[in-house]
Amino acid sequence: MLGARPRTLPAAVAPVLVGTAAAAGPASLGPLRGLTVWIALCALGVALFVQVATNYANDYSDGVRGTDDPGERIGPPRLVGNGLATPGQVKRAVVVSFALTALCGLPLVVLVQPWLVLVGAAAMAAGWFYTGGPRPYGYAGLGEVFVFVFFGLVATVGSTYVQLERVTWVSVVAGVAVGCFATALLVVNNLRDIPGDTRAHKRTLAVRLGDRRTRILYAALVTTPFVLIPVFAGAGGRPLAALGLLGVLLARRPVVQVLGGASGRALVPVLADTGRVQLVTCVLVAVGLFVGG
Repeated sequence: MLGARPRTLPAAVAPVLVGTAAAAGPASLGPLRGLTVWIALCALGVALFVQVATNYANDYSDGVRGTDDPGERIGPPRLVGNGLATPGQVKRAVVVSFALTALCGLPLVVLVQPWLVLVGAAAMAAGWFYTGGPRPYGYAGLGEVFVFVFFGLVATVGSTYVQLERVTWVSVVAGVAVGCFATALLVVNNLRDIPGDTRAHKRTLAVRLGDRRTRILYAALVTTPFVLIPVFAGAGGRPLAALGLLGVLLARRPVVQVLGGASGRALVPVLADTGRVQLVTCVLVAVGLFVGG
């Protein structure tokens, strides 16, 4: 459970909720408004297990590379780095988690569209090569791109697509908003780890940008969704999706703390607050999209 990092799982749940709700039809279609429950559950399973697999893969790869120094680490303990599990055990957890990802995605490939196997394979490959392989892109400052694409656009738009078998512009704009929140989680995590990552030669985006610009990026990522919500709520004919704007009430504290210079252990609660902003906002947006469908 520690290695799966359950606190990160809202980042996997949020886009599936929003994307599925974006596919909802008019009330005349009945209580579920045209949504297919098993498809939604499969999409949720894929998102959750690929997130868990990525967490284990990150733990394994950082551990065997020696970039997780337990004496310097500020965040939660790592399985390999802190000697809580062997590299082999964690690697097996990666394989099992990716297998469960594939198992959840199989019905979507067989019964919805065969080419979805390419999306699943790309997501799993991106999860492994984030910190794994000879040239991990997470060490080159590209981790935020992966998170934005796969836990924003792909997960949100994909959840709509598997219901309707078409892409809607509402799901795309909503996917950008969800992706901003997910990326903000990684940005504040990497902001906290700048000192240790710099010593370990881990060139995350935060290390490349530096402290001040990373803080500005975080604030921009957290506030951008609240600019986009009125766009797909109003222009998309789903005005109740504007309920998500209430999430701005929770966003103020973490943004103020980051811009105010919080660092080290003071950023640990900011990470939790950011996850809370994402989950609450996305649940409210999903309710609004579903009810107003």
